[in-house]
Amino acid sequence: MSEKEQLVKQFLETGEHDQVPHGSIRDWVGAVKAADSSMREALISEVMRRAKGLREPTSPTLDFPAFTRSKVSPMVNGLFSQSERESVLSTLEKSVVFLTADNISEILSHTMWLKTAWTLANLYLASIGAQLLGDGAERIVGLSEETTCYVSHEYFLKQERFADFVVHEAAHVFHNCKRETVGLPETRTREFLLNIDFCQRETFAYACEVYSRMLELAATRTARVNLVTEIEREFHPPDERVDVAKFRSAVAAAAQANNGWKKILQVCAPVKRERNSAVFAERRIDDEVRN
Repeated sequence: MSEKEQLVKQFLETGEHDQVPHGSIRDWVGAVKAADSSMREALISEVMRRAKGLREPTSPTLDFPAFTRSKVSPMVNGLFSQSERESVLSTLEKSVVFLTADNISEILSHTMWLKTAWTLANLYLASIGAQLLGDGAERIVGLSEETTCYVSHEYFLKQERFADFVVHEAAHVFHNCKRETVGLPETRTREFLLNIDFCQRETFAYACEVYSRMLELAATRTARVNLVTEIEREFHPPDERVDVAKFRSAVAAAAQANNGWKKILQVCAPVKRERNSAVFAERRIDDEVRN
């Protein structure tokens, strides 16, 4: 097996890759493009092979942009001013892409990163009941890359009471997308659509999806508050990056608030570090002593 074949095999099995085969330094850019192209072609071919003869699950006939807008509108209305909402909604309704047999090859050809393409390939294969590419493949229903949210058709089949993958993935766009990208003015403190603490991004997304389901299931504040205990008992975010304490705090605060979305944002916002005058004074004295 040649070195190129070994690299492609490794990529198909694990998603890991060395973009440039040894001995290609003289034409580095060309080698990178050639390796990338070879891996994508092999990936698409393998996905088509595994999908052959399998039927895509039946999903509702929908206007997907309109469906997405209806799902994310409550979240956008709660987090943005009236003057900004339409810009954000117009972006989100085009950002959610459902993976199908008609678009999977095109998507795998043009995602920014090879690792993303491999993950999306497995996401699609799982949705049609095909064998995944490797033991390390996660069984997920959605994935975000910058301002695009990819969602499997399993979204329409999984009826988890407090899950909504479209809302979850759309919530990630807020920290990936800059305001100027959607035509909104930036400020010194607001470069992205929302300021969300880096370590709380998954916490924020899970809290948003659960709260969106609370609003759909409960028409009154009392009913939403009553759901909190049920959520704590039944819904456990399947992601180690989630701060469980903050997640529960955000959901409980949202249930009682007039605008629960703002409460979630507050819980997951970057921590403001206050200056401790005594500490600064001590450091200044130490500096003076050293000088």
